[in-house]
Amino acid sequence: MTTSPNRRHSTVWWDDDTIDRTVTRMFVCSHLIPEEIERLDRTLGFGDGLTDGTYWEWIEQKAKKIFLILVELKVPDQIFGLIDDSWDDEDLPIARDQVARLALTPTRDDKVEQEFYERQFYYLLRPLHKAQHIIYQDTEVVPLEVVDKKHVAGQSPFFDKVMLPGQPGTVFSRVKMPIGGGYLSQEDFLFEVNGIRNVQNDHLASYWASYVQQGYGYVLFTNAADYTLKGFLTTTPACFKNMEKKVRRRQVMEWIHCLIDTVCFLHNRGLSHGNIKPSTILFTSENHVFLSDLLGYTGLDRNSFDKESYDYAAPEQWFKPSSPSSSSFHRRGTITSVSPSLPESPSYTISHSDPDSSHPMAMMHAPTPHLSPQAADIFSLGCIILDLLSFLVKKHGRPFATHRAAKHKTPSRGGAVPDSSFHRNLSQVESWMTQLVKDAQKKEKDDSVFKGIVPMLHILEHMLSSHPTDRPDAQDVQTRMYKILTDQCGILEPHCVHQYDNGWNFGMASLKLDTTDTNRRGSGGSGRQYPRNSIGSRGSGRSSGSAQDSQSPQETFQVPRISRKRSTRGPPSVASSRGPVYTDVWRNQLAAWSTDPRAMCSW
Repeated sequence: MTTSPNRRHSTVWWDDDTIDRTVTRMFVCSHLIPEEIERLDRTLGFGDGLTDGTYWEWIEQKAKKIFLILVELKVPDQIFGLIDDSWDDEDLPIARDQVARLALTPTRDDKVEQEFYERQFYYLLRPLHKAQHIIYQDTEVVPLEVVDKKHVAGQSPFFDKVMLPGQPGTVFSRVKMPIGGGYLSQEDFLFEVNGIRNVQNDHLASYWASYVQQGYGYVLFTNAADYTLKGFLTTTPACFKNMEKKVRRRQVMEWIHCLIDTVCFLHNRGLSHGNIKPSTILFTSENHVFLSDLLGYTGLDRNSFDKESYDYAAPEQWFKPSSPSSSSFHRRGTITSVSPSLPESPSYTISHSDPDSSHPMAMMHAPTPHLSPQAADIFSLGCIILDLLSFLVKKHGRPFATHRAAKHKTPSRGGAVPDSSFHRNLSQVESWMTQLVKDAQKKEKDDSVFKGIVPMLHILEHMLSSHPTDRPDAQDVQTRMYKILTDQCGILEPHCVHQYDNGWNFGMASLKLDTTDTNRRGSGGSGRQYPRNSIGSRGSGRSSGSAQDSQSPQETFQVPRISRKRSTRGPPSVASSRGPVYTDVWRNQLAAWSTDPRAMCSW
């Protein structure tokens, strides 16, 4: 999570400890006139002599919150009348139509009564705690403070930064999602939250707490972004630009390794991200990288077209094969050996189930049979890595997108709209990679970091394969990228060096739902469980069930069972019948790798 040690809350949050420290006898006397101060020690005016308690004792033991509200309303002397009528803090919150009974003013004042009704919730706070889900009434005050209302470039406006009173100096990222009205129900929202609760990683925006109020669900994540990769590729932030040149280059390589390691972490737990793109790659001002959007929520209307998601999606996420057995949506050419007999340029073909499916909007809600979410992650991650490598050689952003769209335009109303997606322009992506080889080789003498670009591109060629089964799995990519960093780039201790085995260390603790008491009515979920096959999406086969702790007002919701199937296939062979096709320059580089083991990462 992001920390800001110099940051202080501008709001005073009236939790029980703060109230007890504030409402002392000195504080009470400071808001009363001498005659009223003298009355504090008198015996209570009710009870027919059956009690010897005083007004001060009643305030101290039973009415500190009420007195603070009266101070805010500038009628502190009314505390005596309220005590005579036996009002105390246990009566809060008082319903709006009952506030008149307090007789706060000599003549009834709707404005004062409304202000009392609203202000009482500032003294009835239910703070958020780690791993807790709370359903707040619409009138309740959620004790958190928005840190910075300035929108993070490249990130959805449905994300912001907040701080909690119990976590001084710690900044959380908060996502806002609509509940009901055709969107998620409270029950489904809680299920989605429960599914990501135990997915905790240093390079993930990991779940911390959540709540529901006023028709929206909110989730707080550790790590709060200062910028995204989308914004980074457009305008380099000062916190990165101010670093020494060689340190910057190594930082980019470290980011690549950390992202691969994080995807490996997810995949080894049977999960997938499902929406890897520049706006879900986030950075802090300390240049810490992490993946976000675990709930898969972008804030877009479900009928809106998310061009960025489309551009970085895998081919099979947008195009159906012509039949269930068809594999014609992978590259047409084949490669059996590195020889001059290969075609000079690659060619691609995408089979569509209907004539209109060439347009992105026609395929938005058309799932591809046998889609592998993890293989799709590998493709999208390959696109991100290619963006970062392009940044290293100062060829990134709009020029790369323009290059991808140069030979492919999608017809639409009003003219031709360039399609800059990776999956529809693989031949252009390959020619871009070929140019990167030349640019990187020119810089190798300046910095050993550039020696890692060419072998990384070799791995990317397989990650960006049209056919999902031709892509390496995350473990393969992580192992080979680590070898490149240590052997080629001279980075002996990359930031993330994790080993994932076949064991499963997945916490199955349950999410605690803080239900309301008799004054604060709330509703919970059913606690249903059904398999999840990716973060932010549900599998089939729901089963209902619930668990309730008889000793506590909290309900327990079990974490859904996660599919733990792992891919056992090895890395794709260079001689694969579905292997990638290379241009002449690219083939020459492969030949150089074959003769010089120092120039190539061993497969």
